[in-house]
Amino acid sequence: MEFANKCNYKKLGLAFCIGLAKEANALCKILMHNGFEVHSIVCKNGSIPKEFLGIKENEKVRPGTYEPMCNPIGQAVFLNKAQTELNILLGLCVGHDSLFIKYSDAPITVFAVKDRVLAHNPIGALYLSDGYYKSKLYNQQK
Repeated sequence: MEFANKCNYKKLGLAFCIGLAKEANALCKILMHNGFEVHSIVCKNGSIPKEFLGIKENEKVRPGTYEPMCNPIGQAVFLNKAQTELNILLGLCVGHDSLFIKYSDAPITVFAVKDRVLAHNPIGALYLSDGYYKSKLYNQQK
């Protein structure tokens, strides 16, 4: 918030993962309480079915159900149309974040990255790289 205020940004965008909807809601409330206009957009915007990309039923997370795919370019386009001055990423998948960054007109900051294994704190693996994660990160190659 301090950065946005120093840059005189009042119109903020929030691109978030549906898995972090509760956190996105909390962040929006805080930002709006502090005088920002917030435009938020979930990753599944547009409700594009996974079959559109040729994903088979047995390849879905929940076969037999409707599964929309993520749409990071759509998130960027939505926030571009809203003319946000600063966009905040919250938990987008690796690769999806890159696509969002490529297509966003506004500057971007990352509030949190997605990492379900480490409670959205991937740097934790670096802190444990000489201990618990050493064998996983420095796999012996033949």
